[in-house]
This record gives sequence, C-alpha cells and structure tokens, in this order.
Amino acid sequence: MTTSVLVVDDSALMRRALRTILTGPGPAWNGEFEVHTARNGADALDQLGRLRPDVITLDLTMPVMDGLSCLAEIMARQPTPVVVVSSLAERYTQVTVEALELGAVDYVVKPGGTASANLEEVAGELVTKVRAASCAHLRRTASGRTPKMPSPIRGTAPPGGVDLLLIGCSTGGPRLLSELLPQLPASLGAPVVVAQHIPAAFTGPLARRLDELCALRVHEVNRSMAVRRGHIYLGRGSADVVVARRTDGLIVKTVPSGADYSWHPSVSRLVATARRHCDPARLVCALLTGMGDDGAAEMTAVHRAGGRTIAESEETAAIWGMPGALARRGGASVVLPSYAIASRLADWVR
Repeated sequence: MTTSVLVVDDSALMRRALRTILTGPGPAWNGEFEVHTARNGADALDQLGRLRPDVITLDLTMPVMDGLSCLAEIMARQPTPVVVVSSLAERYTQVTVEALELGAVDYVVKPGGTASANLEEVAGELVTKVRAASCAHLRRTASGRTPKMPSPIRGTAPPGGVDLLLIGCSTGGPRLLSELLPQLPASLGAPVVVAQHIPAAFTGPLARRLDELCALRVHEVNRSMAVRRGHIYLGRGSADVVVARRTDGLIVKTVPSGADYSWHPSVSRLVATARRHCDPARLVCALLTGMGDDGAAEMTAVHRAGGRTIAESEETAAIWGMPGALARRGGASVVLPSYAIASRLADWVR
C-alpha cells in the first residue's frame, strides 16, 4: 500500500533531495511513497484537505508561514503525522522541542543544516521515521495552542515505600511528557528518572521547558547527581542514564551509550541498573509511546519481582511499540490511556 507524503520546505533543492530519497533507489521500497511538495506552511495548508497525506515532512524556518504555525494548524484542522526535518543549529533546538510538544511525532536533523548531498547520510533514518509515522495515532488540539496542562494531582498520603519512579518513552514522547509530568504533585513520594530517546542537543531545552511546566523540579542529567524527592531527572540524549549507589544514597549519572542497546538513552539499561541497586518491589515504572521494545523485558522483570508497572494503551500511544511489547509480555500491572497514567502514578508513589 502506497504512503502519501507531503514534503514542506522552502528550498527547492531540499524538496528535490527529499523526494529522491523517498522515491528513488535506496532505503525506501519501490513505490512505497507517493510524494507531493509544498514551498511553505501556507502552501501546505492549501493542499492539506485535497491531498489528505498520510505523513508530512516539515521544515521549521520558512517564509510566508513558518513550520510551528503550520504544525499548529495541521493539528487543529486535520491531525496528520508530522516528521520535522530541521537543522541542529542551537537556535533551532528549542523550536524543534516546541514542535514535538505541538504534536510532531519525530524529527530528522539535516546534516550541516543545509540542503546538500549530505542529506544522504540520514536517508535511512528519514525513511524509517516516515514509515513509522504513517502508523501513528494523533489527537486534535486547539488551533495555535499547545495542549492545556492539567493541574497537578493532590497528594493525599505521606511518603511510602517507593525508591524510584522510572519512565521510558520514544516517538511521541516529548508531547506526552509535557502533558503527564505537570500533573505529578510536588509532594510525590519518590524521585523520577526519565529515559526519552532523543539527541543530546534537545534534552537541555526539553528539560528547561518541562521545568517551567512542572510542580517538580526538572534537570538534565549531564553529570553524577544525587536523586531527591521533588525532582525529575531527564537522561541526556545520545548517551545512557544509569542508577548507581553511593554511601549517602542513590545517584543518577550519564554514561556513554552502550553498544548492547539499540536506542539512547536506553530504557532497558536504566531499569536494569535500578534493579541492581534497589529492591525491584520498591520500583514503579511506566513505559510510554515509542517504536521497538526498549525497556519491555526489564520492566517485566520488575513486575515479576513485585514492582508496579504501567504500559500506555494502544488507544492513546502515538506508536504502540514499546508499551505494546510490555503488555504482550505480561509485564504490565495495568494498561492505561495516557490521560489516566498520572493519577495512577500519584496514587502509587506516595
């Protein structure tokens, strides 16, 4: 079955290069993608209703209508999976994080930030992410606005028997984190450690954005850090985040990405190190939207050892890969839609 893709970029050279990757010889299957193009956000919106594309690739810096404005309108009018194709230049990383919060399911970094032959370096990544995006589930949002953040859930009991709350996510994760984490109360009874698959350039801006939204303090793990209640620790991208123990208590630290793990920061490695240094019965884990099965085996082991685990349901997950793998293994204490996860976590982690 052919996937219809709308490529939105103000550079004719970039539009041509993306079309070639998606339709020419290479990582795409013959005839897999039918490609249409738009030269800016306004042009894309004019074509949206007529083409009804399965996936949109979207540049963020364009004249007439920029990518963020276009993305907000797409999600309000006709929610469509969007893969941002953007520069990694420092001034664009925050904009890319905003795009992921608005509902873009994934991103591809332009090599060197320009339309060049170097785009072939990310051809395989682009095809894989467009292919995955075609299966994503999306929700409509209010035009021009990020999703409304619910108020934090009230804590109703003193701290209990949980050492750590571990959260793993990938494709679609930044948007979900920006909805879920602000609901956790400042009185939450355990530190939170998050492994979100993302490049290193994006974790700092994402952590700062989440810190603005949350009752809990949010930090990027870029060194060894003692873990404390009232804090969320976001693993640095393109590396792994692990749990260790010192004489004065638990710490989290960033370590080079392990060759034995396919995605980074690795959820599997995070949970495995937490099990090594904590009683698994004192762990709470949540596995959210994302491709693959990262974290599923390790969270299943936590569940079998008496810990509590949540898998996001297929109903709300942008990609039901990771949480689906946990559910199929029988490793989920409960399978819940995204809007019910924060209240269950707040109830468990008192």
